[in-house]
Order: sequence, then C-alpha cells, then structure tokens
Amino acid sequence: MRQLLIALSVVAVSVAAASVVFAEPATQPSRVLVNVDKSGLAIQGRDPVAYFTDNKAVPGDPGITSVHNGATYRFTSAEHKAMFDADPAKYEPQFGGYCAYGTSKNKLVEITPEAFNIVDGRLLLQYDQGVREKFNKDVGGNLHKADANWPGLVQKNGKPGNN
Repeated sequence: MRQLLIALSVVAVSVAAASVVFAEPATQPSRVLVNVDKSGLAIQGRDPVAYFTDNKAVPGDPGITSVHNGATYRFTSAEHKAMFDADPAKYEPQFGGYCAYGTSKNKLVEITPEAFNIVDGRLLLQYDQGVREKFNKDVGGNLHKADANWPGLVQKNGKPGNN
C-alpha cells in the first residue's frame, strides 16, 4: 500500500511539473489584420450584409457606418447596419477582407469586391473573377489552407487589437 501511495505521489508531482513546463505562455495581446484603404474603409465601401441578402456587392451609404476591428463598414440601410452590429463575425469578410485564394498561398492580396464566394456562411473575397475560378477548383482544399495560413499572417502583419 505504501508503495502505491508513493507511486501515486510521484505521478501527481510529475503531472504538476509537466503542467508548469508545458503551460501556455503569457497571453499575447490579440492582433487584428483587416484590409482597409487609407481612410480605414473596408471592402472598398461595399455593404457586407448585402453579400448575404442580395448575393452581390452593393456600395454602402457613407452616412450609415459601423466600425469593427478598426475597419469602417458601410451599409445600404439601417437594417443592414443593425444586422451587422448584432453579429459582426457573421457578416465581415473572412481573412480580414484579403483574397481568400491569396491567403491559401500564404500571401496578403488585394480584392475586387465583385469577385466573391459565400461558402458555409463565410464571405470570401477574391482578387478577381479568374482567381475566384481557381479557388473554386478546390474550394475545400483552398479554404483549409487559407484557414491554416491566416493565424500566421495575422501574427506577422497584424496590429495590436482589443482583447
């Protein structure tokens, strides 16, 4: 019995020591990476909600805006603004509004707002229609690569954001 207690004590001490050694480092401030113009405008002024409701890129009204993660989004209506404000993650473009295909290649590439896909409820913007076609040849594979590459691109190129 004594040997069992000693063995269990050794295991407990080893687990405790391992948790200290392998503990996550101190939390780094989160970083944000969003494709904006010099004035902080995202998606070249297109309404992010309209991609979902109208299935097209629609210029937003400069008088109806929201700021999220340091980017200004424009909307075609107060209703679209309210939808975005209630759930920005649902409507904001993936990969910070950079080209999804470029992200799959571990690069930050500008976009053409009219070249887009909605995949599994995610807004994906592309460099142009030709690149969109390349992306669509292997949507699952390209999206998997983009998802894997994005955290490294944010860490390398992002700015400190709000925690």
